[in-house]
Amino acid sequence: MSRVETGESVAGGTWRGRPQGIPSGVPPPSVPLSYLAASSLGLVACGAAWMLSSGSAVVDPTADPVVAAAHLGMLATLSMGVLGALHQFGPVVSQRPLRSIALARLTFVTWLAASWLLPLGIGTQHEWVVEAGGAFAATSVTCVAVNMSHPLAARGRGVTVTGLRLALAGLIVTACFGVTYVADRRGAWFDLSGHIVLAHAVVGLFGWLGLAYVSVAEKLWPMFFLAHVPGPRRAGRIAVWGVAVGVALLSPGLLTGMPWFVLIGASVLVVGLGAHLFSLGAHVVHRKRPPDLHLAFVVTAAAWIIVGVGLAGGSALVIGSHHHSGMALAAASVAAFGAWLFTALVGHAHKVVPFIAWSALRARGVSTEPNGRPLLFSHLYWQSWARITYWTTTAGLVALCQGLAASERIVISMGGAFLMVSGLIVAANLAVIPVRLLSASVPRG
Repeated sequence: MSRVETGESVAGGTWRGRPQGIPSGVPPPSVPLSYLAASSLGLVACGAAWMLSSGSAVVDPTADPVVAAAHLGMLATLSMGVLGALHQFGPVVSQRPLRSIALARLTFVTWLAASWLLPLGIGTQHEWVVEAGGAFAATSVTCVAVNMSHPLAARGRGVTVTGLRLALAGLIVTACFGVTYVADRRGAWFDLSGHIVLAHAVVGLFGWLGLAYVSVAEKLWPMFFLAHVPGPRRAGRIAVWGVAVGVALLSPGLLTGMPWFVLIGASVLVVGLGAHLFSLGAHVVHRKRPPDLHLAFVVTAAAWIIVGVGLAGGSALVIGSHHHSGMALAAASVAAFGAWLFTALVGHAHKVVPFIAWSALRARGVSTEPNGRPLLFSHLYWQSWARITYWTTTAGLVALCQGLAASERIVISMGGAFLMVSGLIVAANLAVIPVRLLSASVPRG
């Protein structure tokens, strides 16, 4: 489909037919929607990978098939979705456009290649595939850093822009870790022991993905909850800086094996996550929107933080005397923190994707349903299937964490199966109605 057909003009990547009220810096809908569509497919692949790697996971949570499954979750699902949100909300909160729409599309293509090649290469032990994925990842991170340097250079835009700057720095550090690991798989220059891999995971999970969500949530919650929290909202600032500083201390502590740095960094990180939960509680209390499915997603996501902290504490207590049990609990803890972001991503997608699709339809002149009713965001997907998605996502993540903690192969496989179903449902549910309305608006020749 050409750019003209989708409502985009070729010159400068501007958005032809931009509906009234949409800021001029917001990119064309095809930019964020491509990332979010790929993210749902990544969730399907992640679920399948956990089913295939369940046998390895109960024996060794750091085995290559397990690492491949985790990377499909972190790269092809979470990072892909967060990059889509970054390209959409970065210009909104900073009120400055991306440096280049073409660069945003190049970022998508290269990240798509990286997020699939890296896990596939690790899982099948084909080093040239891993190296190709690493090259694509380095290219993609360079592109997004250059592209986001314009909107995130804005000053005086609050804690959200500050948090996104720090999250982008976390992405760059994560990529540097990853490129080093890719090179070392062939050269074997140093020992990639468990604490070094965990240092990498901490930066990627909290310094990049977690920090990006904590930052953007401070803008999304007031909008989606219709909540006005009185006062200076210090909890949001503490959350952003607590997570950032905690990662900056915890990851080097793990890397160098310095227990005091680990303890201090973990404590600061917990303070940041606690402030994030406190901020959520304040928005929930002051919300004007009645309880709905989105609230269930967000609150369930927050509960996973508490589960993750508990599992991490349990791992630290037992790993000295029972190494395998400690490793299993550590793997379950990482999965629980990932579940925080998975649940939040799926929940917010049911708000963000319909909004973007609605603006695209309005740009094409579609403002009503076929029956003549005004077209609303909630009309662009089926509510019943969204509820099913909530339960399949929750069931899948619970089973995955329980299976990893107890080293139960069948339970891990069940978790993977539920995640596959969730990815398929959310992709179909958020796409079918907008595509149908868009197709009906195309003149028949």
